[in-house]
Amino acid sequence: MDWRTWLRPGMLIKRWIALFILSMVLTSLGLAMGLAWIYRNYDFPAGATQLVRALTLQFIPHPYRELLIVPVGIGFLGFSFWRLSNSLIAPLMARSAQGQHLAQIVAEHRFGPSRPAFNVVAIGGGTGLSTLLRGLKHQDLGITAIVTVADDGGSTGRIREEFNMPAPGDIRNCIVALADAESTVGRLFQYRFDQEGSVLAGHSFGNLFITALTQVTGSFEQAVIESARVLAVRGRVLPATLENVTLCAELVDGSTVKGESTISRKKPPIKRVYLQPENPDGYEPALSAILNADLIVLGPGSLYTSVLPNLMVAGVAQAIRWSAGKVVYVCNVATQPGETDHFGAADHIRAIVDHIGDGVLDYALVNSNAGPASNIRPEWRVDPVGFDSLRGIGRKVRVIARDVVNDHNPLRHDPDKLAQALLEIGRMETGPEEAVEVTWEPSQEHEVEAVVAANGLVPTGGTRE
Repeated sequence: MDWRTWLRPGMLIKRWIALFILSMVLTSLGLAMGLAWIYRNYDFPAGATQLVRALTLQFIPHPYRELLIVPVGIGFLGFSFWRLSNSLIAPLMARSAQGQHLAQIVAEHRFGPSRPAFNVVAIGGGTGLSTLLRGLKHQDLGITAIVTVADDGGSTGRIREEFNMPAPGDIRNCIVALADAESTVGRLFQYRFDQEGSVLAGHSFGNLFITALTQVTGSFEQAVIESARVLAVRGRVLPATLENVTLCAELVDGSTVKGESTISRKKPPIKRVYLQPENPDGYEPALSAILNADLIVLGPGSLYTSVLPNLMVAGVAQAIRWSAGKVVYVCNVATQPGETDHFGAADHIRAIVDHIGDGVLDYALVNSNAGPASNIRPEWRVDPVGFDSLRGIGRKVRVIARDVVNDHNPLRHDPDKLAQALLEIGRMETGPEEAVEVTWEPSQEHEVEAVVAANGLVPTGGTRE
């Protein structure tokens, strides 16, 4: 209730209201005593005397006269104070336009933002992260999306090249994902100009909006904040870094490629990815969100171009290690051509463990529903991601199998299924029966693999070479 917020201890409101009421009472008493003295000491014409008696309700006996006047006065005082406060303060509070009450604004000013019952930080980029956010936004959660800014394809690439700024594309997708699904402004942000020959062809309105705000405010950081405010998003969207970074890959044949858009093209397999400049400074609000998270979700999304680039930003992997929250990796439901060909779930998990350290990853969530995989076409050059072996994925990683695939698109997760599975993981006290705790003793390998099979993990047809 809004009135209960006003009464919260430490708001520095009640004392001034009490002083205001006391001053009104003292002023009223002074005026009343003055009027009574005038009435008793001066003679008024007969007509004026009758008018004064009527205005002062002298035809009503004591104490009923006071019992009538006091409540009416208090009512007028409270109503006028409320209306005056809104008239003077509400126009100055931009957040009030988004439905936040004045009492909530004052409380956040005094005590800082209220901490939701459960904070989830999702780290990634691309379609995978926005899919996850669409499921999480319907839950009663504090949501923070930490997004890679290494994209350099299409509209985003052209903007980065011309304006020398971090990539706005994945940021835009996540902002829209956390906004009202029926919002006209949300659809406007995703609108892409397709007129052939136009200088705007290929650009999305959202990318242009964020770029324009960056120029107006002089800050990419502020542009992201204002864009999220325009769409009144359910949560926060933060860049992993504010530096203009380029994603590079070293291939197994020793050659290198630069730019996220070129990494997934058909070529020798990827040996490792890295950023230029290396170890860019992490965005401090993003690092703070990780440290205060109850659940840290890595993925889903392109392993090498959406998830790992965030972990190579200075401070991100360290914050994950220091955070008391549970860490879960959401494994993709299908491989990606030119990037994770022939990868099983274990290959994905090993890559994550290599970047955040052994013993940090608590859970790995993999898909257990192989049904939609039958709809995968050969020309797509992808395979369903299954579990081939648990060897080498790290200490004490619990692998949890759940139906999280989209029933109509075997290459994507279902937002609601995925959100429910992650909430179950985040709120469990101990691992469920389906969870497999992995400790890598050679003598246990066959035993662990038997448990995996018994829990319905999807087998895969190949492993990474």
